[in-house]
Amino acid sequence: MQQGKPRAEEVRRKRRPGFLGTVTIVTTAAAVAVSLASAGTGGASGARALEQDPASQGPPPVAVSVAVDARNPGPAVPADYLGLSFEVSDLAQVASYGEHGDLVALLRSLGTGVLRFGGVSSDTQIAWADASTRQPRWAKRSLEAEDFAKLRSLAQRSGWKVLLTVGLAHFDPMAAAREVASAKQALGPWLEGIEVGNEPDAYARHDLRAPGWDFARYNAEVVSYRRAIAALTPGIPIAGPGVSGSRIYVQWGPQEAYAEHPLMLTGHHYPLGCHQVPAPSITRLLSAGIRSKEEESLDRYMAVSHRTGIPFRMDETGSVSCGGQPGISNAFASALWASNYIAQSMEAEVSGINLEGNPANCEGYTPVCAPTPARLQEGALQAQPVWYALLLTKALVGDRPIRSATSGQGAANVSVSALEAPEGGLRLLVAEDEPSDRGGVSLRLHVGSGFTSATVLSLRAPSLKATGGVTLGGRAVSATGEWSAPSRLPRVRVRRGVATVRIPAASAALISLAPAR
Repeated sequence: MQQGKPRAEEVRRKRRPGFLGTVTIVTTAAAVAVSLASAGTGGASGARALEQDPASQGPPPVAVSVAVDARNPGPAVPADYLGLSFEVSDLAQVASYGEHGDLVALLRSLGTGVLRFGGVSSDTQIAWADASTRQPRWAKRSLEAEDFAKLRSLAQRSGWKVLLTVGLAHFDPMAAAREVASAKQALGPWLEGIEVGNEPDAYARHDLRAPGWDFARYNAEVVSYRRAIAALTPGIPIAGPGVSGSRIYVQWGPQEAYAEHPLMLTGHHYPLGCHQVPAPSITRLLSAGIRSKEEESLDRYMAVSHRTGIPFRMDETGSVSCGGQPGISNAFASALWASNYIAQSMEAEVSGINLEGNPANCEGYTPVCAPTPARLQEGALQAQPVWYALLLTKALVGDRPIRSATSGQGAANVSVSALEAPEGGLRLLVAEDEPSDRGGVSLRLHVGSGFTSATVLSLRAPSLKATGGVTLGGRAVSATGEWSAPSRLPRVRVRRGVATVRIPAASAALISLAPAR
């Protein structure tokens, strides 16, 4: 969301390794130049895509230019890119949905993915218990073999794999080894890997370790865990270090890569902190400043991945830390933030992303939840606004990110990500962050003679603050957790190499262009 009056020529770049800079006009055959103009639409409704001169619609447009260069695309977005993250304390409840409820249908609607179980509860609330391992006094509940058996059913029926965090704060390598052995026996190939500890860099801050705690001390304990785990279950892949943010990752990430050689590197991201001053707000969540900081954060994460050749997965992220904040995390604004951040992470070549959730708290940052205890037990989960961001971005799985840059007075209000679709297609994910009473944008897409038309899949809601009424392609997720795209989407012709598409304020859209046949 724009803050104050922008500079006359504000430029924002989407960075990838080797990005050549901002290009206003790209003349190579493999490139596309896109221009946007802010236009007063007088309350344009739904997902309409209009083929008309945006300058004729109300106030004079504010020009925004986007350059997209399709040369040297990045690697394809992995098939299991999308994911959810839950607390280990929710594992038993979530696992029970393998036999009842609508979670299987919800997960299937996204394709394949990764379910991560971790969070602070893995270190402070939940402990493994079996015939050889008694539940310790500090633990509020125990995790048992029956829970993993149920989790296998969920994994098999949905096609999603599992990333499991074992507790490290209360040091017990043998208990962890028994837990992993049970998980492997039950889950088999559905067990993606193991993390040791959740945000271990913060242990000293939370009085879980003495001052002076650092990676060297952490790694010494991880080595003990890995030896115990290998003795019972050889060959289990490890992921880590699962740190609290990219700044500490600059220290911990390289050391994790060289000391542990993990299957994947992992870390967390929350754009807003629950205790920040000024307090979190929708305006801050959707600001250009946050987007810029997120690009820098992704650069820090991915620098280690590129240097070591080990994939990086953002295995926990949400809008506001500490479980989220009502009025922000459960509002439509969170869906616009998530749509942009998922696409942003794809452009950065992150290998996957897991949105954090709590099935029992519909006021937090969760993608799915149950509004009452009775519905929680039944597994009757409902799709929250941020779930629609996952549905919108799933179409980008398998595409290859390409370079893009925006410039102009209104650039602060618009996010654009570009990816090359298989067989020469092009997809643009656009998020318009202004309040719903603003004019929106009219996009003039200069795509050349290689395309004849574009389709528009729109993500809409009554307002940025709305907690309901969200639709994708004019459709809501059904009561049974299913969603499918309409058989016919709004279509825009490409005339003389140009397509014009209107995007209302407070909305997002996926614009897809197929090459001419």
